[in-house]
This record gives sequence, structure tokens and C-alpha cells, in this order.
Amino acid sequence: MTKNFGIIGNPIKHSLSPVLHNYWFQKYKIDANYSTIEIYNNELSEIVKKIKDRTLSGVNITLPYKQKITPLIEKLVNDAKITSSVNTIYLGEEGNVIGENTDVFGLQAAYLKEVDKTSQKSALVIGAGGVSPSVILSLQKSGVRNITIVNRTHEKCLFLKKKFKELKIANWIELKNIIKNYDIIINATSLGLKNGEDFNFNFEEYKKSLIYIDTIYNPLETKTLKYLKEREVKVFSGLEMFIYQGQKAFYLWNKINPEIDEKLIELLLSKLK
Repeated sequence: MTKNFGIIGNPIKHSLSPVLHNYWFQKYKIDANYSTIEIYNNELSEIVKKIKDRTLSGVNITLPYKQKITPLIEKLVNDAKITSSVNTIYLGEEGNVIGENTDVFGLQAAYLKEVDKTSQKSALVIGAGGVSPSVILSLQKSGVRNITIVNRTHEKCLFLKKKFKELKIANWIELKNIIKNYDIIINATSLGLKNGEDFNFNFEEYKKSLIYIDTIYNPLETKTLKYLKEREVKVFSGLEMFIYQGQKAFYLWNKINPEIDEKLIELLLSKLK
């Protein structure tokens, strides 16, 4: 019988998760299908119910539900327990719905190997939404202790500070002027998303050694990433993080660690043109 998987979010049309997972299902001859599922807040409990009754074998979660779904999950494990942010759910061996976070792994595997753990790096996390706790935890796991967060809604920063006590908070109106103070900047907002709004200014003043990471992968290059890349700043799009978090989710569901091969990369890049 065909197993059904999917990704929930709103908006969700931009997601390449179906391309990623269906490629692996075909490669490993698994009788399964993965699709996008656009839902609203009042439908979250229905998704969890579908995991419980095996209508869905596994689900990924993206904006804006990574934190909103956590109260409905029966058991948070590993990084999900620390961040209270979930991007992967499935049915556990004891019949309970498990919530896992593979974003932390995705970010570390993709980019944070670039961070010199022996030095005192400072990081600025822009945004306090669903992926932000994962970004903060991945930075901490990579040895970065000096972390500042900035968000348009200040209250969300205060909420994260309760979870990550050492976190510093900056004011959104100061963003343009404080960029020059950081070694690593991670955009954890939806600014730059395809057909969406972007930063309303250029990152004109910054450290020459800056590492700029975008958690967005569609488009492959946001306006800000392209601007910095043209000025020879070390930049990373969200594509690698997206692939690695998907790889771990696939393993959790199927107990197969799928290969990230050239054919897959070419396929994903063709969808981003």
C-alpha cells in the first residue's frame, strides 16, 4: 500500500520538498508519495490525527506552524525538545506522535562547518519565527556564544530569550547600523522569499570576513544575498540546509540515509530557475 507523506505550511506552493522526497522514494523503490498540504491554524489537529491513524506516514512543517504545532505533539525529542520548534513528525513505535527538529542538523551540516570554533565569533540572527530557535541552537552547538537576535516584533525576541538565556536583543530600527558588528549574519525571516517582500535597504557596511547565510532557498539568490555575493562576501543560500534537513527527515521515516547525488542537485536547481 502506498504511504503518504507531505509538508504543511501557508504559503506552501514555493516548497521543493515534494521534488526532494519523491526523488528519493523513486531511487530507493519505496512505494510512497509526498505532496504539499496548505492548511490553516484550525486544521493542525487534523494533521496530527492523520499521523495517529496512519493516513499520513510522515509530515514536514514549515512557516508558520513550526511552533504552533508543538502543543499538539505527544512527544518532543532531541533538538525539538530544546527548541520547542518542530519540522518533522511521525508515529513512534509505541503509537505516539513524535515531533523532531531536523533544521538544527541541516544548518550545521550545510554551513556552520565554516565557523572556526576556536575563535570568538559573533552572530546576528534576523527574525524570531519558527526556524529561529533552530538557528540559535545550531550556532551554540557550533561554538558560537555571542548571539544577538533582532525582529520586527520585539515580544518574540523576549520569548526566545526565556529559552536561550545568553541571547542578546537588538532593536529592529537599528538593524542597518549594527550589521557591521557581526561575523555571521543569518536571515531567518521570510524576507526575500519568492514573490514576497525583501529588506528595504542594502547591507552596505559589514565586516570583510562576514559569513552571510540565508535560510530561504526559493529564490536561490535573494536580493540581499546577490548584493553581498557581488561584493565577494562569503554567502550561502538556504538550499543546502533544505537538502540536509530533508535527508534527516527521510531517514527518520524510512530508516534509509539517502544519497545527495549530482542528479538530485541538478533537478532541484532546474526548479529554481
